[in-house]
Amino acid sequence: MAEEKKPKDSHQDDDVAGKIYDGRLMRRLVAYLRPYKWQAVVSLIAVFLKAFFDVIGPLLTKITVDLYFTSKPEPHLNWFTRHLSSNPTQGISQLATIYLGSLVMSYGLEFVQTYLMQWTGQKVMFDMRSQIFRHLQRMHIGFFDHNPVGRLVTRLTGDVEALNEMFTSGVFSIFEDAFVLIGIVFIMLRMSWWLALITFAVLPFILIVTRMFRKHVRESYRRVRHAIARINSYTQEHVSGMSVVQLFNREERSYKAFEDVNNQHMIAFKDTILAYALYYPAVEVLSSVAIALVIWQGGNGVMRNSVKLGVLVAFIQYAQRFFRPIQDMSEKYNILQAAMAASERIFKLVDTPPQVLTPENCRKGDGSARVELRHVWFTYQKLTPEQEILVAKASPEELAALGSEIEWILKDVSFVIEPGQTAAIVGHTGAGKTTIISLMMRFYDVQRGSVLVNGLDVREHALTEMRQQFGVVLQDPFLFSGTIADNIRLGTSWITDEQMHRAAEDVNLLDFISGLPGGFEERVRERGNSLSTGQKQLINFARALAHNPRVLILDEATSSVDTDTELLVRSALERMVQGRTSVVIAHRLSTVQSASQILVMHKGQLREMGTHQELLARRGIYWKLYQLQYKDQELAATSPTPVFREQLTTGIG
Repeated sequence: MAEEKKPKDSHQDDDVAGKIYDGRLMRRLVAYLRPYKWQAVVSLIAVFLKAFFDVIGPLLTKITVDLYFTSKPEPHLNWFTRHLSSNPTQGISQLATIYLGSLVMSYGLEFVQTYLMQWTGQKVMFDMRSQIFRHLQRMHIGFFDHNPVGRLVTRLTGDVEALNEMFTSGVFSIFEDAFVLIGIVFIMLRMSWWLALITFAVLPFILIVTRMFRKHVRESYRRVRHAIARINSYTQEHVSGMSVVQLFNREERSYKAFEDVNNQHMIAFKDTILAYALYYPAVEVLSSVAIALVIWQGGNGVMRNSVKLGVLVAFIQYAQRFFRPIQDMSEKYNILQAAMAASERIFKLVDTPPQVLTPENCRKGDGSARVELRHVWFTYQKLTPEQEILVAKASPEELAALGSEIEWILKDVSFVIEPGQTAAIVGHTGAGKTTIISLMMRFYDVQRGSVLVNGLDVREHALTEMRQQFGVVLQDPFLFSGTIADNIRLGTSWITDEQMHRAAEDVNLLDFISGLPGGFEERVRERGNSLSTGQKQLINFARALAHNPRVLILDEATSSVDTDTELLVRSALERMVQGRTSVVIAHRLSTVQSASQILVMHKGQLREMGTHQELLARRGIYWKLYQLQYKDQELAATSPTPVFREQLTTGIG
């Protein structure tokens, strides 16, 4: 059985609330805009111009009222009013046309800005997701042992989407709100500074309400994110294990547990809704108070002729518009905060360096398909720098004594598998069998000793070229969505139809595929759910054989198939191992017996090595395993003669 390492199931990254603004993270995010800088520049210009057209409307209203609607019209004092007609009908028509033009320009500029930023956001998302997925492909297998799949998928989906919202609805909208606020404040102060101060009198109260709103919403959204992560995790786990849930009648208990998780999400979201329900009316009330103060004081000013009627009308409109950007910026606060938290999680993933890389000065092996382990010590545990120095210098006895600090999976393991040999690795669960084949393909690096393939340390090989030497069939067959042909080829272009058919025939799979309506083009559902376990495993055998590996690895490849399928696999194995170096991890005696040599692992150490008969004659660990596990299987599988049956009973090879 393959050794299992329990990953750390943690949603601590989903609890990160994030800063409102982090200059370091923002600079890295802006770097993704560089390929689309002209679109961003045009969009920023459109935002600036739109803000200009948004603030001139009330100013045009002021000019209209003061020129044409008062008993004492204001004289044409500036270059703009001098070009207006003195005839009220014509002048009002001119100003109405300008006002309508400003609305059309505002609409056009908003279209340009929205389209360009949405387009840019999609491009940035594409680039970022491509970078993350490429990075995940380069990560060593140990990385996935400690990072749940759901969490990594969230980085590609939810977190990238949060950044897209920042690019499309966050940063540039904040610029627009800022430009509008600056324009309104400037015009109001120019028209009447004391009326402007009256309008701004409610700002301290709005800032206090906004601060309370942000604090509450920040905590609520943090709880929402955490609850969503728990819902996703719980749903994925229980949908995948639905057969177990139904088998043990846990539907009601699972439902109640899900209700608890779902209720936490509902409560957190209701708190968010309450915050918005209180905040927006509060801002509306305060803005209405500001407008009422303007009407009260401004109206008295009009009566005293200290304020013109047009100024009062414009101030009422500007006061209404002044508080809208403040509300919008509070909304963008949540977008920015979510984006900062998402970017922190994404960059933490992207900045995690792969621990297994192709060396700069890689070398080529001799192509012999010879496999050797030399005094290998290995642990899945991440060592401290002090421990690494100690491991490099310590003697084997001292390394063994470190067992209380370091959980060694392999201890001073050495063996050679010559080209063309078939080596079987046996031992109890957790003995280190699967770890050995993982080290051969350099899924992990050893802490001490060396693993050689083709006469060269695996750390000196180019990873891609070295792994092309291997063909692997694992205990649990895995198929991708697509066709049977896609699953056999796995995108390898040089595998012809003839080679694919021959591989299927060699593993006794061709008759089954030919009987399918689509043949090799028959669609395979997700994870191969439309096929039996045995059929999926045979496809995995065909996949390994079609790639014509120099070294074939079978990790409990027949343990998940029935007896009839095993008979098909057994003859296929005989053809597959011919002319290849083969490593077999198996508990079925038929496979173990035919091996050139058998390696017996026990508690991370290579305790015995030899042929089936030699190991039985020693009456050691292998003989005990044989007595406990293999004897009955051999009796059923080989139907031995009475003489041999007597030998089996006495344990003599």
